[in-house]
Amino acid sequence: MSADRPIPFLTSSQELAMADLAFVATTIAVFALVVLVARGVTKL
Repeated sequence: MSADRPIPFLTSSQELAMADLAFVATTIAVFALVVLVARGVTKL
């Protein structure tokens, strides 16, 4: 990292928040997919 361009804390915290949001959204999507597959299996 260059010393003449420090990363602002706000940008860093926004990036972390977006990463957390993406993780939560992905986790919810995976669980929804598992529920759909489970419902499909029970109908067989």
